[in-house]
Amino acid sequence: MNLTTVPSRKARACVRLLPFRAVRYDPAQAGQLSAVLSPPHDDMSPAYARAQRARPHHIARLLYSPAPRDAAGQLARWLERGVLRRDPEPSLYVYEQRLGPRLLQRGIIGELAVTGADAGPVLPHEDVQEHVVRQRAAHLNGLRAQLEPLLLTHRSGGAAGRRLEEWASEHPRVAAARLDGVTHHLWQCTDPAEQEFLTSGLGARRIPLLADGHHRLAASRRLSRRRGGLPWMRNLALLVDSASTPLRLRPIHRLLPGLEAAKAARAASGVARVRSLPSGPRPPRPGELVLAGDGGAWSVTDPQPSALSEAMAGLPEQWRGEPAAVTDRLLITSCWSVPDLPGAVVHVHDADRAVAAVARQGAGTAVLLPTPTENGIRDLAEQGVLLPRKSTSFGPKPAVGLVMRVLPRHAPD
Repeated sequence: MNLTTVPSRKARACVRLLPFRAVRYDPAQAGQLSAVLSPPHDDMSPAYARAQRARPHHIARLLYSPAPRDAAGQLARWLERGVLRRDPEPSLYVYEQRLGPRLLQRGIIGELAVTGADAGPVLPHEDVQEHVVRQRAAHLNGLRAQLEPLLLTHRSGGAAGRRLEEWASEHPRVAAARLDGVTHHLWQCTDPAEQEFLTSGLGARRIPLLADGHHRLAASRRLSRRRGGLPWMRNLALLVDSASTPLRLRPIHRLLPGLEAAKAARAASGVARVRSLPSGPRPPRPGELVLAGDGGAWSVTDPQPSALSEAMAGLPEQWRGEPAAVTDRLLITSCWSVPDLPGAVVHVHDADRAVAAVARQGAGTAVLLPTPTENGIRDLAEQGVLLPRKSTSFGPKPAVGLVMRVLPRHAPD
């Protein structure tokens, strides 16, 4: 799906986050929450996901099921047996993550209209792949549940974050879990007046930026266009105030197992300035890419204008300055002629892991990208320009299965 440009939404104002009756684990039946919740999708290896699916009540049994209709039956059985329970009152949920005493993020979970007249203004910033959207739509439609919220970031000037902090300090938590050293806390707000207090002014300064969940959003919108697709007009969403608890923003690096690093550097010198880095790989500076592999490292800067124009033909002008676009289009596709096949390019979120993966002779080439800025991403999004897929990684992402949106069972859309 080619969505490199989308209509600008600068003129649209506030976002409405609506209360709903969430489905949550009952620890009395399911056991400790820490043993049944899942880290974010991007943080789970296939082997880890398979191991978690062996646990009787683990959310991975629904999230990674190859047969979503079978997973829907499992979900129904968990509801019947009380492993999962639907909250009796429409609620909003205050959610935070901590690493030891340090607050990583605090936000609010609710339902967000994503299509129709009541759709909240949301700025996507990355392109999506058609086959992934089809897969996500099939899984959502078969399971009839949203197990993890879209992650949105907005800037309120700090007021929204202070309201959440004040409210949470005066109310008891309803759930807590610990995953990979991070503690997850949840509060439930059922009072309509307090819900209004928590959500007043959301997105009034700037339209929320979609930090994570582009394929899930596209899948929900696709389902909403079908006959009977009314339930998909809303999506589970977590809204975080970046003025109070800014999300961590990292690049996503590229690993090419079948490309010899020294040959990659020599070929790249034909379309850009390439310099050896005798001290080894390091984090790239703005406007720079760093290649690593076979014990060597190289800096790549200053792409040749003619080569860049040819590689970016038909694409947004703004892509010429985007490291992910330069990597994918100029180097991987045009210069190195790497085929678009499974396993040819691996996306890695951690630079050290990418470098370690190519430390052995002949293990391939790692391309390290510089850290982007939220303002730069937002500026492009407000112009209606989407970045290439797998350009950025916002975090920390919410735990999967802590708060779920489960739709009524009836004939599939």
